[in-house]
Amino acid sequence: MQDLFAYGTLMCADIMRAVSGCPDPAGRTGLLRNHSRLYVRGEHYPGLVPRPGASVEGIVYHAVPADAWVRLDRFEGDLYVRASVDVELADATIHRVQTYLVRSELSGCLEDRVWELEDFLRHGKAEFESAYAGYAALVTAPG
Repeated sequence: MQDLFAYGTLMCADIMRAVSGCPDPAGRTGLLRNHSRLYVRGEHYPGLVPRPGASVEGIVYHAVPADAWVRLDRFEGDLYVRASVDVELADATIHRVQTYLVRSELSGCLEDRVWELEDFLRHGKAEFESAYAGYAALVTAPG
C-alpha cells in the first residue's frame, strides 16, 4: 500500500470515497514544495506541475489499497501521470508519496491561474459532481 498526496478535488473526503472506493478516507495535511496547482483550462479541477519556489498544500491519504489505485488511475485519465514526490507533513517530517502530475507534453492545457479549494467548494463542486464524466462513471462502477 502506498500513500497519496491529493491536491485538488480528491481533497474532498466524499469525492475521494466515491472515486477510490475507500470507505473512510482519513488524511493529514501535507505541503509539496516546488510545484504549482493550476486550473485545467475550462474545468473546475486543477493540474499539478513543477514550479520552483511555489508550494501546494494538500491531503496525504495513508495506506491506499491496490484496488483503489486502479480506480484512481482511471479517474485521473490520460492528462496525468502518477509520480513519487516528497511531501512535508505537519510535524516537519518528509514523506515519500504518490501524486498525479500533468504530463509535461500536456501542460499547455493549464491556465496561469492558481486553483484554490475554497473556490472549488463555493463555485465548482456541485457542477463537477454532476457533469464530470470520469467521476460519474467511477461512482457508478462496481468495485
